[in-house]
Amino acid sequence: MADIFDVIADGTRRDILKLLLDRSFAGENGTSVSHIVHTLGVSQPTVSKHLKVLREARLVSVREVGQHRYYSLSPAPLDEVDDWLVPFLDTGQPDASDPATAALPDSAAHAAEVVGRAAASAKHVLENALKKLPGR
Repeated sequence: MADIFDVIADGTRRDILKLLLDRSFAGENGTSVSHIVHTLGVSQPTVSKHLKVLREARLVSVREVGQHRYYSLSPAPLDEVDDWLVPFLDTGQPDASDPATAALPDSAAHAAEVVGRAAASAKHVLENALKKLPGR
């Protein structure tokens, strides 16, 4: 399986993922290849090539209805990206210009960093779970 970072490095694949995300928020149960082609203005062979890469990375699932295929987002593999990225979102380093954090001893600053990272990650997981609830 390809490295998830290599998979999402391609702009067309990110556009497809974003389209599938938007469609899932709109309550759609899958998006046809023709809809992706029309919306993104990319050729059908190009879309099919990218969908194959996304399928192999398990970022999309496919449902077949007759001769039609409908693709849906499967965001679980992006957890690896999330795990890598979250520590960069809040370094937890005290701001020397902020009197409330400038006086923190190193151990308290470290504890604040750990708690801050855990909170950011938990917030992200909770927001994603809430988005998956019906009617949202």
